[in-house]
Amino acid sequence: MADGANAILVGRRGRGGEAAGTSGTPRRLRGDAPVAAVAAVFVLAQLVFVHPSMGLGWDEIVYVSQVTTHHPAAFFSAPRSRGVSLLAAPVASWSASTELLRVYLAVLSGLGLYLALRAWKGLFPTRVLATAGAFFATLWVTLFYGPQAMPNYWVAIGALVTVGCALRALGAGRGRAGRGALWGVAAGAVLMALMRPTDAVWVALPLLVLVLARRHWPLLLALAGGLAAGGVEWAIEAYAWYGGLGERLSRASEIQGGLGWNIAVDDQMRSLGGRGLCRPCTGAMPHPVVTLWWLLLPVVAVLGAVVAVRARRATATLLPLACAVTAAVPYLFMIGYAAPRFLQPAYALLAVPVADALWHLVKAGRDRWRPVAATLVALAVTGHLAVQFSVLVGTVDRNVESREDWARVADELHRLGVAPPCLLTEHESIPVGYYTGCSSGATSGNNENTTAAEIVDTARRIPVAALTGPGGTPPAYARDWASYRVTDLEIRIAPPG
Repeated sequence: MADGANAILVGRRGRGGEAAGTSGTPRRLRGDAPVAAVAAVFVLAQLVFVHPSMGLGWDEIVYVSQVTTHHPAAFFSAPRSRGVSLLAAPVASWSASTELLRVYLAVLSGLGLYLALRAWKGLFPTRVLATAGAFFATLWVTLFYGPQAMPNYWVAIGALVTVGCALRALGAGRGRAGRGALWGVAAGAVLMALMRPTDAVWVALPLLVLVLARRHWPLLLALAGGLAAGGVEWAIEAYAWYGGLGERLSRASEIQGGLGWNIAVDDQMRSLGGRGLCRPCTGAMPHPVVTLWWLLLPVVAVLGAVVAVRARRATATLLPLACAVTAAVPYLFMIGYAAPRFLQPAYALLAVPVADALWHLVKAGRDRWRPVAATLVALAVTGHLAVQFSVLVGTVDRNVESREDWARVADELHRLGVAPPCLLTEHESIPVGYYTGCSSGATSGNNENTTAAEIVDTARRIPVAALTGPGGTPPAYARDWASYRVTDLEIRIAPPG
């Protein structure tokens, strides 16, 4: 029985034995046009709906501040990796313009989506790849984080490239095409590991099992080598700053609330209404219309698997499904909070089999039922777009407002005499510090990087302010400092040294 990538590649050959879409450059360009159009619309949608002027968020500030020359670097905690900082560096290293960074990242994310879908060329028809790209690109979480300096979208792109190129390598043998696919696997694995090494390992697990079962040693070398190359900086940092890989992983687990058996499926559902971080994840579920697509997604993915098995091309569908499952497992069953962006790699990998299943629903069955199926799919797509863009608009508005609050606090701090060089400590000191141009410090919590004695000593040389959130208690070292109320924060400013 023919199966996997070989069967698909054979099935797409024309009468003359030549692979479809390789008869000349114009035909290749026509075949790429739908995928390129999806990527272009994705870029435009980001620029229209996610305001380029939207200020940097908390995590973005941590990543971007590592490579800027205009702001002190924020504390870089154990779970983070330097990939996002490298991604932002071509712009952030010389420009303080948030708008320029947003446009750069939007264009880059569109190019990444195009290349990731191209990695699957020949494995599925172009219409399936374009539909997969459109599904993934129109999720509010994809549009919202595409132009942001955040890692999860890029893990998703790396996962698509890695799995698609691995399937091509399995079907191409050891010729020129096979060597090109191996380089693609290595590049995708490097990208994933640069962004989030632990996520990269979870994504790659089913692929590693398949490669070992097939005994495809060049593919194993490309995959393992890519993961190692992408994660080497993170490993070096682990030994330089944390006492080893085990210690860094332990600290990362502690910061994330302690990894272990913890069902977070309901937390992820609560976050679907536009909550960037659901920690603690309390409150009501979003409207059922908002969560319906999320509940239907695995059902349609299973249908895609059934379609693939019947069409004798199981590997090309079951492998991304398996990788999607392992990518989602830690964020559904091993963590005590939720953020919708955590599941982006799983959504990207599910997109291809889901798109294949949707086309099967439209084209399969008797002629008289096809219009009915096509109408139902069209209605589902319309509902999907309406829900996703509705959530996106609300999410953008809330985030723009919260980041403007940080900017207002920064302006008030400047008025009160807190200006660079300066230090902000405690509640929200990282984002407010960035907007103020100050360093940030914390004496406890996940971002602990200083002590009360060091803060008091610093206050003798430069302006220092301690921030206390609503209902909080000012730190002991700042209780005698002058107190001011700004928005919902209490700000205590150290007397001049």
